[in-house]
Amino acid sequence: MTLIKSPEEQEKMRRAGKIWAEVMQQLEPMCKPGTTTKQIDTKAQELIESLGGTPGFLNYKPAWAHHAYPATICASVNDSIVHGIPNDYALKDGDLLTIDMGVKIEGYNVDAARTFIIGNGSKEAHQLVQATKEALDEALKVVREGATLGDVGAAIEKVAHNYNLSVVEGLTGHGVGKDLHEEPTVFNTGVEGEGITLKEGMCLAIEPMFSTGSEQIIQKPSDESYATKDGSLSAHFEHTVLVKKDGVEVLTGL
Repeated sequence: MTLIKSPEEQEKMRRAGKIWAEVMQQLEPMCKPGTTTKQIDTKAQELIESLGGTPGFLNYKPAWAHHAYPATICASVNDSIVHGIPNDYALKDGDLLTIDMGVKIEGYNVDAARTFIIGNGSKEAHQLVQATKEALDEALKVVREGATLGDVGAAIEKVAHNYNLSVVEGLTGHGVGKDLHEEPTVFNTGVEGEGITLKEGMCLAIEPMFSTGSEQIIQKPSDESYATKDGSLSAHFEHTVLVKKDGVEVLTGL
């Protein structure tokens, strides 16, 4: 596969990104105490399909998974970082919920995520969510032709250090396009000037994931999701972006 997307491929991903943004905006009011993660998943599938897209995660089986993914969204709560399977859990005041969602149009994917604070939330939760979103924003500022993936990782890592948070180990961003997961790997740590040089036309899923405690993760046997080893809170923000000559186009921007 080529890392550089043609104008036609870019336009398909742009259309998928618009659907992602519209669906996520409609899911946000559901992120409140009493709603189950399964209810949010059902609504997400309904909305994506009504807008002419296909759920990118549903029945997707990457090489590292034992089973095809059974849902439209990943719904990861509190210590769960990614790949939480929606179920009958009713959200509670103070929970953190990460919705990670893929949308496909004519065979091309976008992938993005947001973490929501359910109800009021603690000061710790608010700071974690603020920092993780800020890390994504800072990473996007450095993306342009000629920058490196080390620049991206360094920008993310700097924000984690500023807030005294941990960058979770072993989970990364990635290229995206015809396949949901493509090269290159986009690390959330790095050294400025090192790594692959970005070129116009590359599409990347950049996704900082922070925790308030340990950087170590475990895989839960119940659903193969990944969680913080010490049970600390985690947050995750992600956008699919298109590298431009003089900056970046956020394909999943709200």
